[in-house]
Amino acid sequence: MTLRFYDTASAEVRDFVPLVPGKASLYYCGATVQGMPHVGHIRSAIAFDQLTRWLQYRGLRVTVVRNITDIDDKILAKSAASFEADFEQEPDSVREEEWWALAYRYEQEFLKAYDTLGVSRPTYEPRATGHIPEMHALIQQLIDRGHAYPALDGSGDVYFDVRSWNKYGALTRQKIDDMQGATDADPRGKKDPRDFALWKGHKEGEPTTASWVSPWGAGRPGWHLECSAMVTKYLGTDFDFHGGGLDLRFPHHENEMAQSQAAGHGFANFWMHNGMVTYQGEKMSKSVGNTVSPAEMLELAPPRVVRYYLGQAQYRSVLDYQPTSLQEATAAVERIDGFIARAVRALSVDGALLVGGSASVPDAFAIAMDDDLNVPQALAVLHDTVRTGNSALVAGDLKVARESLASVINMLQVLGINDAAQPAVDDQATTALGVLVEAQLAARAQARASKDWAASDAIRDTLAAAGILVEDTADGASWSLQRG
Repeated sequence: MTLRFYDTASAEVRDFVPLVPGKASLYYCGATVQGMPHVGHIRSAIAFDQLTRWLQYRGLRVTVVRNITDIDDKILAKSAASFEADFEQEPDSVREEEWWALAYRYEQEFLKAYDTLGVSRPTYEPRATGHIPEMHALIQQLIDRGHAYPALDGSGDVYFDVRSWNKYGALTRQKIDDMQGATDADPRGKKDPRDFALWKGHKEGEPTTASWVSPWGAGRPGWHLECSAMVTKYLGTDFDFHGGGLDLRFPHHENEMAQSQAAGHGFANFWMHNGMVTYQGEKMSKSVGNTVSPAEMLELAPPRVVRYYLGQAQYRSVLDYQPTSLQEATAAVERIDGFIARAVRALSVDGALLVGGSASVPDAFAIAMDDDLNVPQALAVLHDTVRTGNSALVAGDLKVARESLASVINMLQVLGINDAAQPAVDDQATTALGVLVEAQLAARAQARASKDWAASDAIRDTLAAAGILVEDTADGASWSLQRG
C-alpha cells in the first residue's frame, strides 16, 4: 500500500508518509459565514471528506480541523446594510442584524448543508473570534523576527513584510515584483503595496463588538492570520495536509504559508486544492446568472444523488454542471440502488449487511483511491461490480451476488454516498409495503400469464403512480422505490 497525493507546493504527486506513524492531520478551509453556502464550498468539503474517509479506511487515525471565519469585512458590511435597509422597498430584508448574529445564522446553514450531503463532522471546528490571543502571539513572533511591522501611519494596522521573507511566492511560484498589491487595508501605512494585514485597526463606524484590545490598538485579525493561528493551536506547527479550493491558493494560502514559515513553523507537508465548479464550461457568476446553489440542486434531486454528482470527479479537476448533470447522476445512483434492492430480496439478508459486511473494497477500487483519490476510476469499479452482481442474480449465483453486494455497500460507504441524508425508513411500514407490492406483482404475473395485458398494464401504472418502479427480468418482476 502506497498512498500518493498531489502537492501544490512541489507541483508533483508524492508518496504520503504520515508525520506521526498511524495518524494523519488535516486542516481545510471552511466557510467565511457571510452568506449561504455555494456549490464550491460544498464540493470542497466533499473532496476533503473523501480524503478523510480513505485515510481512515487505510487504517490511519485522522484528526480533521475545519475553521469558521466569523469576522470579516463582508460580514460587517452585510450587517451594516441591514441597519440601513429601506424595508418598504426591501420588505424581505433581514432587519437590523448584528454581525455576530448574521455570522451565526449562516454558520448553521453551512452545517445543515454539510450534514445533508454526508460530510463527516470534523474533529473540531474552531471559530476565528475564539482565538484572538493566539493571533496576538503569532503577530508578536513575526514582529520579533523582523517579518512584520505596525503601520507607518499609526492606524493600528500590522502588516507582514513580504520582502523580508525570501520564499514569498513559493507556493504559487510567483515573483514578488509580478504580484499585484494587497487590497485589504490602506496602502498608505505599508512599506510595500504587497504587504498584507495581520491586524486591522478599528475604524470609525465599525461596531465596537467587532474589535479586540491588542498591543497595537483595538482592532480585529486579518483573514490570513486566522488560519495560521488556529491550525497550529490544534495540529501543531507541522502537520500532514492543508486543503482548500483552488481559488484560495493566492493570496490566502500563499500568505498563510509565508507568515507561518517566517514564524519558524514547518507548517503543511502537503497542500491540496480542489478544482472549481463551472456552469456549461463558464465560471459561475451571480451577475451573469449562471449559478446553481446546493439548495437548488437539492430541490432537483435527493441528497445521495447530489453527493454523487459533486464527488464524482477527481478532486483536482474542474466539475462542469450541465442541465442534465443531476439526471445522469440520478440514473447512476438508481442503477446501484436497483441492484442492492434486488440482491437484498434474493439473498434474504438483513440490514446488518448494509453497514459494510466484510468492510473491504475490491483491489482495483483501492488502487484507484491510493492514486491521488482517483474517484472516477473508483466509480468505474463500483459500477462494474453492480453489473457483475446483476449478472450473478440472473444466473442464480448467490455466492457472487452476495460478494458483489458487500463490495458495493463498502465502496458506497467509503465514498460517503450512503451517509448523505435520506428519509428515515420505518421497518414495519417497509415490511407492510413489501407484502402489498408483492401481492400486486403476483396479480400482474397472473394477468400476464392469461395474456390480460390491460390488467397487467393497469397494475404497473398503479404501482408507478405510488412511486414503485417495476423492472421485468429473466427471473420475474422486481421492484424498488423511485428516488426523488
